[in-house]
Amino acid sequence: MTSSELWTRATADRYDAEETEMSSAAVLGPTLAFLAELAGDGRALEFAIGTGRVGVPLRERGVPVAGIELSEHMAAVLRRKVDADALPVTIGDMATTVVPGEFSLVYLVYNTITNLLTQDEQVECFRNAARHLAPGGRFVIELGVPPLRFLPPGQVAVPFDVSERHLGFDTFDLVEQILVSHHFTSDGLTSDSSTNDSCTSDSATSDSAGGRYRRDSSRHRYAWPAELDLMARIAGLELERRVADWDGTPFVQDSSKHISVWRKPA
Repeated sequence: MTSSELWTRATADRYDAEETEMSSAAVLGPTLAFLAELAGDGRALEFAIGTGRVGVPLRERGVPVAGIELSEHMAAVLRRKVDADALPVTIGDMATTVVPGEFSLVYLVYNTITNLLTQDEQVECFRNAARHLAPGGRFVIELGVPPLRFLPPGQVAVPFDVSERHLGFDTFDLVEQILVSHHFTSDGLTSDSSTNDSCTSDSATSDSAGGRYRRDSSRHRYAWPAELDLMARIAGLELERRVADWDGTPFVQDSSKHISVWRKPA
């Protein structure tokens, strides 16, 4: 067991309904095209596959997909969509769990590497990816750039969504590189923005003048692109490409996230 916090059954059951934007064709189309091109004729392994938001449609595009997932509740939701013969999922953590065979692509999307709360575990995640890759294979991570430039002196919180249905903000421990993602979601409605595709560690419901709101929070270890590049070098991987989104927009100083591709030397 790693430091990743576990999804509850209730959180897993409502996950898809609360991530309709991330499951839309506008988001998934470029994501699937990017990953399918890298996979080529080979197999793909998704770390933290969750409910199969990406893995299931990638398989429908003809890419053989397998997954690793820490939460049995999340895997159970995926299993309602596709059977184990078509998309095998191994219950375990993404830093140490090993599945049979070699893959041309290992990928980890939507900030999920931050679920590993220590640098050592994130390094092991890279090593585990390299362990599964065939020579010439790629490891892909989608991750936000820490928004620390929005923090004036003395402030520790940054809002990322303020809407009728959802209020979200992150608080930062700058010494330990830990952020806590806080969500206040209108009961019975869905949130349309989230910093992390992550496990919910704390949940409560309260009343306000506007109705009932559910409060959730989860912890994450943020990392900079350069830190990930060093982790990749430790694992024997080489940076091949870094872009700002799945459409291939150049990664620049003001980019809010990055898609990074590391290659295992042939």
